[in-house]
Amino acid sequence: MLVVLLLFANCSLLAQKNAKPNIVLIYTDDLGYGDISCNGSSAIQTPNIDKLAKNGVRFTNAHATSATCTPSRYSLLTGQYAWRKQGTGIAPGDASLLIPTTITTLPGMLKKAGYKNAVIGKWHLGLGGEGGPDWNGTIAPGPLEIGFDYSFLIPATGDRVPCVFVENHSVVNLDKNDPIKVSYQGPVDPDAPTGAKNPELLKMLPSHGHDQTIVNGVSRIGYMSGGKTALWHDEDFAETFLKKADAFITKNKSLPFFLYFATHDIHVPRLPNEKFVGKSGLGPRGDAILELDWTVGELYKILSANKLLENTLIIFTSDNGYVLNDGYKDDAVEKLGNHKAGGVYRGGKYSAFEAGTRVPMIVSWKGKVVPGRISNAMFSQIDFYASLAELTHVAVGQRMAPDSRNFLQTLLDTKPVSRDYIIEQSLNSTLSIIRDKWKYIEPSKGPAVNKDTNTELGNLKSDQLYDLTIDPGETNNLAEKYPAIVTQLKSLLEKEKSKTNFPAL
Repeated sequence: MLVVLLLFANCSLLAQKNAKPNIVLIYTDDLGYGDISCNGSSAIQTPNIDKLAKNGVRFTNAHATSATCTPSRYSLLTGQYAWRKQGTGIAPGDASLLIPTTITTLPGMLKKAGYKNAVIGKWHLGLGGEGGPDWNGTIAPGPLEIGFDYSFLIPATGDRVPCVFVENHSVVNLDKNDPIKVSYQGPVDPDAPTGAKNPELLKMLPSHGHDQTIVNGVSRIGYMSGGKTALWHDEDFAETFLKKADAFITKNKSLPFFLYFATHDIHVPRLPNEKFVGKSGLGPRGDAILELDWTVGELYKILSANKLLENTLIIFTSDNGYVLNDGYKDDAVEKLGNHKAGGVYRGGKYSAFEAGTRVPMIVSWKGKVVPGRISNAMFSQIDFYASLAELTHVAVGQRMAPDSRNFLQTLLDTKPVSRDYIIEQSLNSTLSIIRDKWKYIEPSKGPAVNKDTNTELGNLKSDQLYDLTIDPGETNNLAEKYPAIVTQLKSLLEKEKSKTNFPAL
């Protein structure tokens, strides 16, 4: 009897050791380092995100790979820097799938480990084959062809047409007698109102661009007609995504699952649900942060209700840094007050400066990650792939995630080690490299300021070198003072750039 009990105990311990945790990656949109209260915000409080940090580890030196959305998402799911592949800039709403179906993506890798995978929320990586998606038919290839088992998407962004949800391979609630037409070249219905011609129909005026087809009282980028029964209501985004996440989690709670939960908040147009309107005092952008915080809390409750917290790794981060005026007159600038959306960092979304890519990041796993810790280790989102492969016992092959490295001990804060160096990409593909305390930004002919968003872009025709330990705001260019450091970092960056087509994904 004793032998049987010992064998049973040993088998139980082995099963616990080899058990694969669920993984929930909450990928927010345009959230600045200083936009959450656990990172120092006093103007706006985010108690649910703070609770996640209290129960896990908060990173102060975490980086997206790009200062814009599409390339960050491409790198996240492929483990390859987006600047290595042409056509991975900010994608139009009718772009074809940017990720090759022939490679093993992050969800594809996890599928090898027995995971059920879902993506819910913003996609912005293209859909369909060459020529773009057939909105009125089968929309493929897409997420299901690169490793996901279920998808419920905003095809591109909230400010781009078509303003419809795509579930798996088709538009949700589409009436076949009212087909969708989409164009980014010109109107598909010359008689239809637009933001430019009919501002009286708008509940939110555009500040630059964003003045084409009107959906839900908001003018968008691009033109569309048809699909009236399928059109979304922006105010319902958060609740809609949570319902889909709840259904997926409940259905798959007995299996290891990966949920890539990509919020619309706090991207423009910022139209949070009415229960958040006016509650922040910072206008729609602040209200959208409150809605995001609520969403995180509700997702946590879903996991708790299903008794999954002890076996679920939760990662919270953002695709890039903050932006205020990004196309609509929503008082983001006027009501900002003393709020520092980028914290102490300079720039913002689109920028080569730190506020473009240094993002909030929290990792929580009840019973596995020591709660209440703060990590200063440098971490790049490019390394999620290899780190999660290590966690789930999947070998990363030669044509898998060529730029990703295993930093699982850093992710879980068991033995935090900084990456040797990271590479960041700005809007016009200017590259930066950070190694130890030094940040080098390569010369660029791009504009110094994005005049539409009033963002300092960090472009300069000569080398830039900053000591981030004493100058996190990147105000003192030390390139002339330390030419040897410039030479070292420039050489390292050029060595990485020379790998552009190897391996070809």
